[in-house]
Formats: sequence, structure tokens, C-alpha cells
Amino acid sequence: MNAAAGPDSGRLLALTTIAVAPVCLWSYVDAADRLTWWMEALPVLIVYPLLWAVRRRFPATPLLMLLIALHAVILLVGAHYTYAEVPLFHWIRDAFDLSRNHYDRVGHLAQGFIPAIAIRELLIRTSPLRPGRWLFAIVLFSVLGVSASYELLEWLAAVLVGGEADAFLATQGDVWDTQKDMALAGLGAILAQLLLARPHNRQLAEMR
Repeated sequence: MNAAAGPDSGRLLALTTIAVAPVCLWSYVDAADRLTWWMEALPVLIVYPLLWAVRRRFPATPLLMLLIALHAVILLVGAHYTYAEVPLFHWIRDAFDLSRNHYDRVGHLAQGFIPAIAIRELLIRTSPLRPGRWLFAIVLFSVLGVSASYELLEWLAAVLVGGEADAFLATQGDVWDTQKDMALAGLGAILAQLLLARPHNRQLAEMR
């Protein structure tokens, strides 16, 4: 199922791009670690040009565009400070006597929540799959696969770059960090489908 881009779709893409652009500029300027910035911000630099390239043939739903903008901000904030050093989450750590800065946990929850809707949209619009248990399961396992691939990428970066990749890994001394990150991505995928499937289905129906 393909849909022609309407004026509202193009307008929303323009508005979200305009909103994210200054965040991207702020994130880049005086970033804590330039190599980490490029590794963390790269998905944003890939996704927005892609959204513009396919905006007429394959426009995203408004829900997905808003979620992508939110995810971009989460990534860019983490890229600016590095995930283990986001100031607000230092304050939360100290205020609640936590063991670590948990901003990276937010990032991995989002890594499951937002891609789940993107994968769901792609599958509904390009395959015979329809909303139901099989779609739910395939989206969940696809997100877990993406999360595992990202963890492998982090491992490869650590091997190739060495100590310079520590900020990118953001394990903060937790030996189970990788497993917790993947679990949070899976939880994000489950929550996204439980909370947003109905409004997502309505928007997809309107695009037919």
C-alpha cells in the first residue's frame, strides 16, 4: 500500500525538520567527544535525508514523523554530552541516590519504542501482514534484532578504536549493560505496540 504525499504530510515533515535542525547544530557545537558525536548522531543524519527523499512516494504517518523527531532529540542530546554525562540525569542520580546516570537506559527504551512503529508501518504498507499477533511478534523480534546489531556495532567500535570508544559504549562499569540495553529495547517495542497500535492503524487507514 503506497500513498501520495498530501500537503499536511509535507508540512509536518518540514516542521519537524526545522525543529530538529537547531538541536542538531547545538549538539554538534562543543560536543564533549567528537568521535562519539558522529557515532551517536549518525542515525539522525541518515534518516532525515531519507524521509525527504521518499516523501512523495512513501510519506510517513504523522505519528511516525513525530516519534522520529523525538528520537532524534534523544540521540542528539546523548551525542552532545555522551550518554553517561547528561546533566539532568546526573541530578536525578544524586537526588534519588541511584548507582549511575540512566540517560542511556532512556535511549535504549526509545531504540525499541520508535523503531517498532517504523517497522510496523513498513510491514503493513509493503507486505501482506495485517495488525494481529503475528505482526506484533515480528515487530518485536525485528526490534530485538536491530538492538543486538547495535550492540555488536558498539563492540566492533571498541575493538577498532579502543579506549576512545568508552563514551560510545556507556557501560558505566555494569557487566550486564548489553543485556539490559536489549531488554529495554524489547520492552519499548512491546509498549509502543500496546499503546499506539490503534491510533497508528487509524492513520494508516486514512492513507489508503
